[in-house]
Amino acid sequence: MIETRNLTKRYGTLTALDGLTLDIGPGQVFGFIGPNGAGKSTTMKILACLMRADAGSASVCGLDVSRHGDDIRRVIGYMPDFLGVYDDLTVDEYLQFFASAFAIPRAKRRSVVDQVLQLTDLTEKRHALVDSLSRGMQQRLGVARVLIHDPKVLLLDEPASGLDPRARIEMRELLLELGRMGKVLMVSSHILSELAEMCTSIGIIERGKLLYAGTIEDAYQRTKALAGGGESIKVLLEEGSAPPELLIPAISRHSLVTNASAEGPLALTIRTTGHPGHNDLIRTLIDAGARINSFQPMEIKLEDAFLRLTTGALQ
Repeated sequence: MIETRNLTKRYGTLTALDGLTLDIGPGQVFGFIGPNGAGKSTTMKILACLMRADAGSASVCGLDVSRHGDDIRRVIGYMPDFLGVYDDLTVDEYLQFFASAFAIPRAKRRSVVDQVLQLTDLTEKRHALVDSLSRGMQQRLGVARVLIHDPKVLLLDEPASGLDPRARIEMRELLLELGRMGKVLMVSSHILSELAEMCTSIGIIERGKLLYAGTIEDAYQRTKALAGGGESIKVLLEEGSAPPELLIPAISRHSLVTNASAEGPLALTIRTTGHPGHNDLIRTLIDAGARINSFQPMEIKLEDAFLRLTTGALQ
């Protein structure tokens, strides 16, 4: 559905995209991750036919972006990081305008607008001026606009940017619903925990180079491998236990423990290489005077994968 081959874009002496090769198949919700200036927005603008690449190729739904711009615009919905709106229109007028722009027959426009208002939970705001909407509602209106012509592919650049926690949750649920509807989504975001909950695959880009593309689970496995195949374990202690500073020397002598650190007066974190038996570690702590309240291996998070995979380890 989305394909790039050696895609390159330069702004003067700055190389924004450096040979980007990427494939996003049907049914995928693809999270595009990278620091500011990594090349995420540039990629989306090229795919949306708003910018030409200097080298390489890109296609959407099998259509080349350099030759089939009008056809691609009929099958994509592009939402930039800062959405321009017409402040003096109502929500209904705004969507009616874009329904007309996409040549939706007049007889069908009302039902189409009603459907996208319901999907984005904006029905009660249909007569409100766009300028009166909160930031979260304006972002939802932006999603409603890109859905008006029922596109197959959605390019959403930072759709949760500037939203408060409740609005971010609502946006995440909306994007999850769009994924369930079979839309192909390419979503860029800095809120990695939310991408982890809704994406089927991710791409990590840094300085215009794609460092990783694949499933989140594979990213976690690579992160473990780069960390020596071990794990991190959080240990909470009970009152009356030997303090962490007395336990750390004992547990650090274990052959597979690479680091142990105090996380307060009643907690410590143990990092291992390989997978020592948990019972063996627990017994070592108890012999050193620990009274253990909980012993919990810590799950790898998308933030961990991002930090590990953007250190240059995969370049």
